[in-house]
Amino acid sequence: MTTPHPHLTLPPAPAPPAPSPSGRGPGNRRTMVTGAVAALVLLLVAGGAAGWWLTRDEDTTPYAGRPRVTDDAAGLSYAIPEGWEHDGQQKLISAFTSSVTKKQAGGEGGSTVLAGRGGAVPQPALQRQTERAARSNAEFFYPDGSSELEESRPTTVDGRPAHTVALRVSDGKQGTGTPGHLRLTLVAVDDSRSAFLLGVAQPGGPEESREADKVMESTALEK
Repeated sequence: MTTPHPHLTLPPAPAPPAPSPSGRGPGNRRTMVTGAVAALVLLLVAGGAAGWWLTRDEDTTPYAGRPRVTDDAAGLSYAIPEGWEHDGQQKLISAFTSSVTKKQAGGEGGSTVLAGRGGAVPQPALQRQTERAARSNAEFFYPDGSSELEESRPTTVDGRPAHTVALRVSDGKQGTGTPGHLRLTLVAVDDSRSAFLLGVAQPGGPEESREADKVMESTALEK
């Protein structure tokens, strides 16, 4: 699986998986996407290996003192909360360069945070590009569902301009429980490149959403 336009300045959404040899196509994919993490478990199986290793957090950011993922490809690092999993051998589709995941008890739903890189994004375009990328990922992970904008605001990461967008997402199936939570933060790392973090929690209750958001708030740029 590859992204169709890897050089876009917009952080790319994952490309849809190809039909299986039995001829099953997008309809079969939709039946599998019953929760964001369930979808990600199925999708994070091909592409380049993540370039990261563990470090220690010694500052006052969220989850200070926890191990961190250092993602050289994206130029970011972020915390690994207690109960979250990481795997140095895990392979990701090419839109992403590293990830951490927390599974819910019973295997239904969970949370994930993924990092990736992109081309240059001028500061005036950050809001537009971030909102577009967030909705694109929501449409991919919830192909039969819908999304509602909950938050869109400028922020900074290590002094660099950034923008963060939060969406309330639904899989479009009646009686499937709590809607999900999706957040995407896009950082203008320098004049030639950008980086992003995508967080998804399903269900997206207050505790699950807050925990995924705090992972993203722990982000630092690698100097």
